[in-house]
Amino acid sequence: MSLSKRILVIGATGVIGKVLLDALLNAKDEFETIGIFTSPATVESKNDMIESFKARGPDFDTIVSAVGRFAIDKQVDLIKLAEQSPSIVRFIPSEYGTDIAFDTSSATEKPHQKKLKVRNYLEKSGEVNRLKYTYLVSGPFADLYAGFFEAEPRAGHFDTIKYEAILAGDAGDASGGGPVGMTTVADVGRALVGVLRHPEASDNKAVRVHSYVCTPKEMLAEYERQTGKKWKVSYTSMEELKKIEEDAWAAEHPVSAIFTLRRIWAEGKTLYEKTENEAIGLTKTDTLEMVVQANIQTPQSAFQSGKL
Repeated sequence: MSLSKRILVIGATGVIGKVLLDALLNAKDEFETIGIFTSPATVESKNDMIESFKARGPDFDTIVSAVGRFAIDKQVDLIKLAEQSPSIVRFIPSEYGTDIAFDTSSATEKPHQKKLKVRNYLEKSGEVNRLKYTYLVSGPFADLYAGFFEAEPRAGHFDTIKYEAILAGDAGDASGGGPVGMTTVADVGRALVGVLRHPEASDNKAVRVHSYVCTPKEMLAEYERQTGKKWKVSYTSMEELKKIEEDAWAAEHPVSAIFTLRRIWAEGKTLYEKTENEAIGLTKTDTLEMVVQANIQTPQSAFQSGKL
């Protein structure tokens, strides 16, 4: 079983791409080459970032894709090229986030369709015979889940300036919703390195990782503990959350997909009997305390761009 030694990252300057690249560069002694593939416009607009990556040391055998949500289905063309290139042995598509195959209902969710198209091509087209692949599934990014959601606070919102929270999803009453499995973006980067280190546990599989599991109410309690203040709290029921989601899609809201994902998370579809943390060596992860502390210090906007 071949190890990945020469890594090409596509989408390396995006929201999650730069985190993945940073994790690879932190472990660069394990790799022979780390390169990025990007557009001339990105080279110009993000020159300082790219030069810093080049300074840390940029024929590849593994492609790591971090393309954004709107380009997910274009990965099929990349996979075709990779399959035709004899040096490329492994392709890791942009899957980071919610599990698109959690249960039978997952196949009908609108935000999942482009990722499902990529999976179907890899697994069922008959066109991919040589490439190995791994779906790195992380659940919601904890750093962003914890932020304020200006686009629609009722979908879940933590405002560290006004000390206000809206907890989305119920667990039989206004308890603030059931548990959600979350992963920090830094841990997604560490998980990628773990996948590359452990092909025996990763090849042709979905690798599911978590940093921690908590309820919205537990997150609120941590905010109150660290700020030393009692927050103003309101709740959005599952019924209300579904109505917000439906209205967003009907109005072609630019972050409609995020409303659907928040409903999926509230339904408990980020929870597993076991994760692959241990199998890929991700034994130490970030904590809820760390995420809340960081968000208090630097308030974070929760998925405003719709890119994740």
